[in-house]
Amino acid sequence: MKSVVVGTAGHIDHGKSALVRALTGTDPDRLKEEKARGITIDLGFAHATIGDINFAFVDVPGHERFVKNMLAGVGGIDLVVLVVAADESVMPQTREHFDICRLLAVRHGITVLTKSDAVDAETLDVVRLEVEEFLRGSFLDPTHSPIVAVSSLTGAGLPELKQALVKVAAEVPAKDANALARLPIDRVFTMKGFGTVVTGTLVAGTIRREDELEVFPGGKGVRVRGVQVHGEPAEQALAGQRTALNLAGVAVEDLARGMMLAPPDTFRATQRADVSLSLLPSAKPLKDRARVHLHAYTSEMVAEVALYGEKAIKPGENAYAQLRMDERTLLLPGDRFIVRQFSPVVTIGGGVVLDATPPLRSKKGYFLKMLDEGTPERITEGRIARQSNQGLTVPQLVAETGWLPTSIRRHLAESIRRGQILQLGDRYLHGAVVEVLRESIVSGVTAFHKENPLVAGISKEHLRETVATPPEVLAAMLDLLTSEKKLEVAGDLVRLPGRGVVLKDEEAESKKTIEQAFSSAGLQVPALYNVLAGLKVDKARAQKIVTLLLRDKVLVKISDELVFHHSALQQLRGQLAAYKTKSPKIDVGKFKELTGVSRKYAIPLLEYLDRERVTRRVGDERVIL
Repeated sequence: MKSVVVGTAGHIDHGKSALVRALTGTDPDRLKEEKARGITIDLGFAHATIGDINFAFVDVPGHERFVKNMLAGVGGIDLVVLVVAADESVMPQTREHFDICRLLAVRHGITVLTKSDAVDAETLDVVRLEVEEFLRGSFLDPTHSPIVAVSSLTGAGLPELKQALVKVAAEVPAKDANALARLPIDRVFTMKGFGTVVTGTLVAGTIRREDELEVFPGGKGVRVRGVQVHGEPAEQALAGQRTALNLAGVAVEDLARGMMLAPPDTFRATQRADVSLSLLPSAKPLKDRARVHLHAYTSEMVAEVALYGEKAIKPGENAYAQLRMDERTLLLPGDRFIVRQFSPVVTIGGGVVLDATPPLRSKKGYFLKMLDEGTPERITEGRIARQSNQGLTVPQLVAETGWLPTSIRRHLAESIRRGQILQLGDRYLHGAVVEVLRESIVSGVTAFHKENPLVAGISKEHLRETVATPPEVLAAMLDLLTSEKKLEVAGDLVRLPGRGVVLKDEEAESKKTIEQAFSSAGLQVPALYNVLAGLKVDKARAQKIVTLLLRDKVLVKISDELVFHHSALQQLRGQLAAYKTKSPKIDVGKFKELTGVSRKYAIPLLEYLDRERVTRRVGDERVIL
C-alpha cells in the first residue's frame, strides 16, 4: 500500500489541527500547554488510511513564534494541505508557510478553505477568489490543484477533501526505498518497557529491525531494536513513511531533534556546503558574509553565507554561495533548505545543496554550475577531476553524492569507455590527470638520478610524496610505466631503464663479501670497520657499497657501531613472537638467554625493538607488543 506524508501549512487558528482531527480521528495536539492555550506549539502527528493510501499527517504550528517548529516538520512531506480560514482569508503566516513550501520544492498539494460554516456563501466565494489569485502561477494554481471548502465542525466538505487527497496522492512519486537510508529525527522520548524511541519521516532508503545505524553529527553507533509504521509494529520502514524506531546503544539525552540516522561508515558530517540560493522577492538584499538561521530537514543552526562572485543577492534573485555552519550536520547534494534572517527572524529564502564536501571558498563558479545543471555522468566525472592526483574511490563518491555504488559505476561506464576516466587500483582518476601524473613520475625519477648519482634509484615512498598521490595509484602507474619500458622497479626502488648503480667486478665481489659476513654472523655481528678492512676496494668505494646495502635494506644500522643483516632481525622478531606465547614480558637477562648474545648486543637490540614498536620498555622489562 502506498504511503504519503501530508503536511499542514497556514496561519494560526485557521483550523489545521481540527482538520487533521476530523480526517483521522486523532488529536495531533499532544502537549498539555497546547490543549490549555488552544494553539499548536510543536509538531503533531496522526495517520489514516483513505482509499488505498496510507496517509501520515504532520500538523505544524501556525504562530509566527513557532515557525522553526513548523520547518522541522515539512522537510520530508510529499504533499501539503494549505489551510486558509474562510472567515479571515490569506494572512501573514499563510504567506510565509506558502513561501517555505515553494522554497522546499513541494510539488503537490491541496488548498482547504476551513470554517466554511462560519461564513455565508457569498463571503466564501469572495475568499475563494482571493485565494485563487494568491495561488496563481504556483504549484497550487487552482487550474490544476483543487481548492476544497470544509467545516471540521459539521463535516461538510470532508468527503470531497478525502477524494481530492487520494487523487493528488496518486500523482506523488514514490521515494526511493532502495537508496541509502536517512531518517531526520523530529522527536526523542522514552517508552516504558522499550527505552529510547525516535520518530521521523524516512526521506530515503529502508530501515529494518536489527539494522546498525550511525547518529549524525556525533557519529555514535546504534542498533534498531524495533520498528513502527503508522503506530503498528513492522519488520521494516520504507522511504516516505512516518517511522518510529526503538534504538539500543544510546540514551535519550544523547539524541535530539535535528540529528539524523544513516548507515554507519558511509557519510561524513560537514560544516560547509556549496549551494544554489534563492532570495524571496519580499526579502531585503542579503550581503556577503551575512549570518542567517539555516533549516534543513529537522535541523536548525546559524550559518554564514559566503557568496561566490557577488557582494549581495538582490530580492528575487539566485546566486551560488557557501554556507559555513556553526555546527556539524549531515547534508547531501539535492537536499533543500530554508534560510531565515538573523534578526528579526523571518524567512528570506532557501535553496538546494550542490556540494557538501567543498574546498574552502574558491572562484570556481563553473564547477557549481556543472553540479547544478549537469547530468549524473558529468557530475561524477567532474568530482573525480577535482581531486587531481588523489582521485576518488567508490565509497568516497558515495559519501560525496549519496548515490548507491551500483549507480556510481553505471554513471562511470561511458566515461571509462571513452578513456575520460581511468581506474587505478581502487581509485578513479581523470584521463588528463593521469597523463600529467605519468610525466610527473618520470620527471621525478629523472631529477632524483641527477641529484643522487650514486644511488640505485628513488624509493617508492619518496616518489609518492614527490608526486602527491595515494599508494595504490602510484603502484598502478608504476605497472603502466614499467610495461612501457619507461621505468624499472627493483624491490622498493624505482629507476630509469639502465640507470641502476653498476658495480665493477671487485666492487660486486666486495658487496657479496660484506653481505655474507653479516648474514652468517646472525646477531653476533662483527665490527663494520673489520669487515671493510679485508676488502679489495678502497675505503671510499667500500663505504659506497655499504650505503647501497643500507638503502636497499639488506643491512640495517641500529646504532653508530652495530649493523645487522635484515634476515637476522626478522628471525629475532620471530623468536620474540614465539616467546610471547609463554610470557608477555622479557627482561635483559632473559633476552640474552633467548638470543645467546652479550649485553654489548642485547641493549642496542632492545632499544632498536622499542623504536620499531616490537617491544615497549616498562621499568627494567619490555612488554612484547
